[in-house]
Amino acid sequence: MDHRDVIASLTPQERNRLTGKSDVPGLIQFAVHGGAIILFGSLIAARVPFWPLLMLPQGILIVFLFTLMHETVHRTAFETQWLNDAVARLCSLTIVLPADWFRYFHFAHHRFTQDPQNDPELAFPKPETLRQYIVHISGIPLWWGQFKTLYANAVGRSRDSYVPPKGRPKVRAEARAMIAFYALVLVLAVWFQATTLIYVWIVPALLGQPFLRLYLLAEHGRCPFVANMLENTRTTLTNWLVRKLAWNMPFHTEHHAYPGVPFHQLPEFHRLIERHLKVVEPGYVSFHEKYIETLR
Repeated sequence: MDHRDVIASLTPQERNRLTGKSDVPGLIQFAVHGGAIILFGSLIAARVPFWPLLMLPQGILIVFLFTLMHETVHRTAFETQWLNDAVARLCSLTIVLPADWFRYFHFAHHRFTQDPQNDPELAFPKPETLRQYIVHISGIPLWWGQFKTLYANAVGRSRDSYVPPKGRPKVRAEARAMIAFYALVLVLAVWFQATTLIYVWIVPALLGQPFLRLYLLAEHGRCPFVANMLENTRTTLTNWLVRKLAWNMPFHTEHHAYPGVPFHQLPEFHRLIERHLKVVEPGYVSFHEKYIETLR
């Protein structure tokens, strides 16, 4: 049985329930996630006792806005389309990842998951040595790659095959707008000597990125290069806090098998199809212990 058979086995009532969108769960979770960032940022800005220790949780919260952006790119975080698009823009600016470009990239990843010839994620090989693993987890290649993408899109030099010709003006305008925004923020920060920005946003994001790299590596790392979503994608069983932080994306096989299911319905979808899942890991520590054992 593959993912298509699993979807076909659902009743019409189950499909309707699973794919039902709503603004309420997304707004509640967005308020909690965004509120936590504002809270930690305020405590850092106020230089409360031991404030440098708060930069790590602040950074984890910031970089995991990627998972919210991922949901809004799918337009499943909220029922209202403009709300998905607005929050995607906000996350895009916060984590320096162009939302329109990422939509083309990510949809190609869904269409060709684990296809070595066509999946754009596989253009960034998974680490095969301990040194590569450490560099990958550091987040340095990720930041460098995102800045290169932003520049290439802005100057019109992007040749990404998954971006259609009609989409190139859009990603070019998006990149230029983002660069203009960062330039304005930089000028204002220098003018007002706002060094707090470094400790509230930039340093925390650098500190938090390795945790996002560890999380994302488990989604497809060491999964077979086959078309069946039940085999080429991993679901990682984890605690409530990590699931909330990642907008339920640890249920990643479920997401790939049926991308139209909103984040808040993934736990139910998991319960319906868990007996069919081929690649399930009991936790992220367990996954990385096994992954490290395979490194040369």
